[in-house]
Amino acid sequence: MLTTLIIDDEAHIRDTLTLMLARNCPQVSVVGEASGVADGKKAILELRPDLVFLDMNLGDGNAFDMVHALKTYNFGVVFISTFDKESIRAFKLSGLEYLQKPFSPAELVEVVKRMEKFDTSNLAIQFNALEANLRELI
Repeated sequence: MLTTLIIDDEAHIRDTLTLMLARNCPQVSVVGEASGVADGKKAILELRPDLVFLDMNLGDGNAFDMVHALKTYNFGVVFISTFDKESIRAFKLSGLEYLQKPFSPAELVEVVKRMEKFDTSNLAIQFNALEANLRELI
């Protein structure tokens, strides 16, 4: 069972994702939600999820603010956002998972399957690579 935390500043996105996971991914158990960087960091530290669905843009910062606020990364991350083509290329180059809003149940199932096998040992390096790749696009 993959314990999962959803961090998105839009309640309807959190609700929809929770429902889609319940209907399509029986191996996932949503253990909590957060709407921003501050409560997301707190939830990660308290709940210690296996998997985090993390929106790129949050009301009180962005996904990188959250990543930098944490010292260790012993969970998988799926970034969710409305990316453009260049941003998607940056995600692929970093080896990190993402879902482009809006996404289908089939896309969600596929990313969860990949996350079941995700190795977190290089996550800090992958975060840094993604941030550098995205910075080049700006």
